[in-house]
Amino acid sequence: MENNKKYLSLKEKIGYSLGDTASNLYFQTFMLFLMYFYTDVYGLPAATVGTMFLITRIWDTVNDPVMGTIADRTNTRWGKFRPYLIWVSVPFGILGVLTFTTPDFDPTGKLIYAFITYNLLMMAYTAINVPYSALMAVITPNSMERTELSSFRFVAAFVGGLIVQASVLALVRYFGGDNEALGWQWTMGILSMLAILLFFTTFITTKERVYPPKEQKSDFKQDLKDLISNKPWILIAGATVFQLVFIVVRNSTIIYYFKYYILDQKISLFGATYELSYEVLSSSFMLSGTIVTIIGAILTKWFAQKFDKKNTYTFFLLGSAIFSAAIFFVPQDAIILLFLLNLFLSFFFGPVSVLQWALYTDTADYSEWVNKRRATGLIMAASLFSLKLGLTLGGAIVGWLLAYYGFVANQVQNAEAITGIKLLMTIYPAIAGVIGALLMVKYPLNNKMMAKIEEELQSRRANEMATN
Repeated sequence: MENNKKYLSLKEKIGYSLGDTASNLYFQTFMLFLMYFYTDVYGLPAATVGTMFLITRIWDTVNDPVMGTIADRTNTRWGKFRPYLIWVSVPFGILGVLTFTTPDFDPTGKLIYAFITYNLLMMAYTAINVPYSALMAVITPNSMERTELSSFRFVAAFVGGLIVQASVLALVRYFGGDNEALGWQWTMGILSMLAILLFFTTFITTKERVYPPKEQKSDFKQDLKDLISNKPWILIAGATVFQLVFIVVRNSTIIYYFKYYILDQKISLFGATYELSYEVLSSSFMLSGTIVTIIGAILTKWFAQKFDKKNTYTFFLLGSAIFSAAIFFVPQDAIILLFLLNLFLSFFFGPVSVLQWALYTDTADYSEWVNKRRATGLIMAASLFSLKLGLTLGGAIVGWLLAYYGFVANQVQNAEAITGIKLLMTIYPAIAGVIGALLMVKYPLNNKMMAKIEEELQSRRANEMATN
């Protein structure tokens, strides 16, 4: 029966995954360039930007679970979650352009404008990504099929990252010339149009198949109680915070690392010497890393089946942290070694990103199995909150520590500032990665446990359909 369909067509897997390409056109831009845009283009102090990022969390503590609750209680002929891909995509695109627009205001006015547009953009991100993430939990009841779907999703997400890394700086230069602010506005306009098209494609090609038990009554307090008592969710949510701190601190620092520490370099390869600017080096660094990350993501299902999803997530996050710490000791001119370590780090991080959401959908099944209630939207909203908490803490940490180490935008940096940039690129992310891996040691939902839960839930749903 369609409601119990366990295996998805290739068309639906690809169609679903394109929604994460759309999201990552923004998410990767946030991680890689938003701090840089605010400090070096928009003109805000680094510490101010860090504080602005953190303040946004106060409102997100409210709107994330609210959005999940709204989505859980949405009922349309298209499902609970799919309609939001249509309803929110256009406002999301418009707010992306407005956020990367530099108005001709005084410093106070610019700060207010940045605060308002950034907060509205994060609200739109919640409104479209909570339903999108929840859709993965209801598109099929099969846990390993969701793991494979998550692999498709994150390959598509990394394709979004490749688009950003390969094109953004070039587009900014092409459209802006000497006016970098104008270049950013036009670039985000192009990315926004592409994102809207991709969200529409996801809506058209997917279908919802898993529904709450028919006797379930709407009860937000009970749903919240179930979430708080869901130990597997708490552990992966905590790991997600540190996983995102790891990647955001590191990725936000890449442009600073190359612009102020690596600088322009001459590289000798196969008897030829190449003069490469820091822009070319940083873009190549990000692109090569993302390509290898995609390879890791593609292999995730194999790793998860052979070593278990929990063990794969834990080991690969720890491995990423070790390679990150090793980069701190790479000399300024050892470009080949720098790129090689980054390739290892990036490969290890591929399965981590894939398994993050697959594990969240498992916790939704676990909650239904234990409590005989399903609140997919709330669980995925709370999960997105963990992701955004890591995103914002990472951004805040970068801003505050850049200021602490004496960073001054568009100036030659002193030795202390250079040390701070190197630490932000390497050691500080590694610490976050180790903490995230340690949290997952006690995660209880291994593959064997999920097979049992899946079988029992399928039996319940079949009995329910037979009695109705």
